[in-house]
Amino acid sequence: NTQEDKRNLVMNRKKAREYAYQMIFSYLFNNEKDEYILEKCNADKDLSNEDVEYINLTFNNATANLDEIKSCIQQYAIGYQLDRIDKPDLAVLILAIAEMKYNDEVPDSVAISEAVCIIKKYSTAKSGPFVNGILASVYKELNKQ
Repeated sequence: NTQEDKRNLVMNRKKAREYAYQMIFSYLFNNEKDEYILEKCNADKDLSNEDVEYINLTFNNATANLDEIKSCIQQYAIGYQLDRIDKPDLAVLILAIAEMKYNDEVPDSVAISEAVCIIKKYSTAKSGPFVNGILASVYKELNKQ
């Protein structure tokens, strides 16, 4: 593998993660898998079969464990009710926690840093530190011995 191949794999995974984020965000409103976003994923020539599998796995992990993930968020979102958290922030928290808890292939530190990158693109300036703080607390819980 060349350096460029490795860079492309990372960039494609970032893109795949963003699609997973969009599907989770849509699910928060519609309570179903967004076929339009899925079609975009399948038509995206930059994504490999593994990337599309990652998107589906992440979405399925997030939705199958949604109640558990939401209670985890609620535990660390001190002073916030779930319904008061902006939907973009909630979606990225769900994405990252699904990766941290249910996907051993994604290091927790990557799930956190990628979530913060996504939220900087899709939400307010306050969202980055908010998301990072909650995910740091989840990380500590998952990694305490």
